[in-house]
Amino acid sequence: MSQMTTIARPYAKAAFDFAVETNQLAQWAEMLNFASEVAKNDTMQDVLDSGFAAEKLTEIFVSVCGEQLDEFGQNLLKVMAENGRLKALPDVCDEFMLMKHEHEHTIEATVISAIALDDNQLDAISVKLEQRLARKVMLTCSVDETLIAGVVIRAGDLVIDNSVRGKLNRLSDTLQS
Repeated sequence: MSQMTTIARPYAKAAFDFAVETNQLAQWAEMLNFASEVAKNDTMQDVLDSGFAAEKLTEIFVSVCGEQLDEFGQNLLKVMAENGRLKALPDVCDEFMLMKHEHEHTIEATVISAIALDDNQLDAISVKLEQRLARKVMLTCSVDETLIAGVVIRAGDLVIDNSVRGKLNRLSDTLQS
């Protein structure tokens, strides 16, 4: 666990609890995602490293985010700026999204295939993953021709490598040992 994750967790938990209490999970997810992308920007990283006072950092951040943040989102940024934690915003967003998915019993899964999969194949993968993980699965798909054939599925800590490249790598490891 990284130090930033440890720093981010209380902020994410506070935002999550407030979002659940006010029934605004989706809005908070959007706000945090936007603020996270702003914090990742190279120019904003330079501003965060510049040593401005907390009020000035909050003012700059809020002006960049504009209408994307409501008053409570702006308040979160103010508190984080006062504590010198604005650099942790991407980790706050990640932690918030983990809590959101846990609350909604969902998980994001990435399917990487050698060729584009059709809807029937994606539905079959989704159904099998939902059965295995006992959660609603949201698939993100991409194509990687270097797999040769087959798929690699990543969902949280679970990795299923059913690609020809993966099988060849495992065979190579076995033969070399």
